[in-house]
Amino acid sequence: MFFFDAHLDLAMNALEWNRDLTQPIGLLREREAGKTDKPDRRRGTVCLPEMRRGRVGLCVATQIARVEHNAYSPVFGWASPSQAWAQTRGQLAWYRAMEGAGEMVQIRDLDGLERHLRLWGNGSPADETAPDAPLPVGYILSLEGADSVLSMKHLEQSWQDGLRALGPAHYGPGVYAMGTDAEGGFNQRGRELLRVMDELGLILDVSHLSDDCLLEALDLFAGPIWASHSNCRSLVPHQRQFSDEQLRLLINRGAVIGAALDAWMMIPGWVRGKTTPEATGLKLDRLCDHIDHVCQLAGNANHSGIGTDLDGAFGREQCPLDVETIADVARLPALLAARGFSPADIERIASGNFLRFLRDAWNA
Repeated sequence: MFFFDAHLDLAMNALEWNRDLTQPIGLLREREAGKTDKPDRRRGTVCLPEMRRGRVGLCVATQIARVEHNAYSPVFGWASPSQAWAQTRGQLAWYRAMEGAGEMVQIRDLDGLERHLRLWGNGSPADETAPDAPLPVGYILSLEGADSVLSMKHLEQSWQDGLRALGPAHYGPGVYAMGTDAEGGFNQRGRELLRVMDELGLILDVSHLSDDCLLEALDLFAGPIWASHSNCRSLVPHQRQFSDEQLRLLINRGAVIGAALDAWMMIPGWVRGKTTPEATGLKLDRLCDHIDHVCQLAGNANHSGIGTDLDGAFGREQCPLDVETIADVARLPALLAARGFSPADIERIASGNFLRFLRDAWNA
C-alpha cells in the first residue's frame, strides 16, 4: 500500500541533527554513538531508504525555524526573524540538493502529483538510464510556524520556491499567531498573513494553533485547511490536541487530520523524558483509537490520515514499541482491518484522503 505522511521534519534532521538521510538507519544510529546533545541520539526512525521500504512515497516536508520569545523556554528558537529566515533558506537548499541527487522530488502542482503517483504505481525508477536507481521520495514543502516570514514579499518568494502549506504558529507565542500552550488570537500581522496565504492559494495547517487562533482562522481564511499532525483531545487531554467540537468544525470545512505518532499525544499521562514505551506498553494500535475517533465524529473515513511527526525532536524513546522505523506504518492497514475498516477506507486513511484534498485544492 502507498502511504502519504503529512508531517516530517526532514531538513531539520539533516541540518540541525546532522543526519545524512540518504544512508541506512543503522548507520545513522551508529554515527551518533556517545552523543548526548539531543534526547533522541541513536534512536532516529526516519531516513529515505526506510521511507521507500515502507512505501511512504510522498510526504509533507517542513521548513522550521522558530523565533525565541522567552529566553527560558525549553523549546529552542532563534534570536531574530532574520536568523530564522536564513535557517529556512538553508533547509530549502538541502531539499534542492536531495532533488539534484535524485533522492527526492518536489511536488508543486496537480501535474507533478499525478506524475509522481504514476511513477510509484509503476514501481519504475525516475531515470530510465539507471534502472536500479531508487524511487525518489516526493515532498510537498510546508513551513511549520511563520516566525521566519520577514514580510509578505518573503512569503511570495517562498511560494515561488514551491511552498504549498503553512502553519502560522508552533509552540508558545509567535510573530503572527499563538501556538501550543499559548492563549490568544492572531495579531494584525497574522490576519494579513492569512489574507496573503488565501490569495496565493496556500494550504493552512492548523496543527499547533491556539484555540482562539483556530476559531479565528476558520472564520478569516477561505482556502483549504488541513491538520498535518494532530490527535484527539477527548483521548489525550491537552490543548495540543483537538476537541470534538473543533474536529467537527474542521470536518465541516473538508479538512483531513493526520494522526501523529508522538507518544505524549497518543496516550494520557506521558511525561517527556521520564515515561517510556516499555513502562506503558504503548503500541501502534493506540494510533487507531485516534483515527477511529475522527471517523466516528465524521460518520465516515474521509477525514483521517497519517502525519507521523516521526523524528520531530524525538525518537524511539517516545514512539510505540512496535515502531522501529517509519517503515512500520505499513503495520497500520492490518490493525485497521482488525477493527472492521474496509479495504477502501484503509486506502483512504493511508493516502487517499490527503491525495483527494490536494486534487481538490490544486484544481481550484
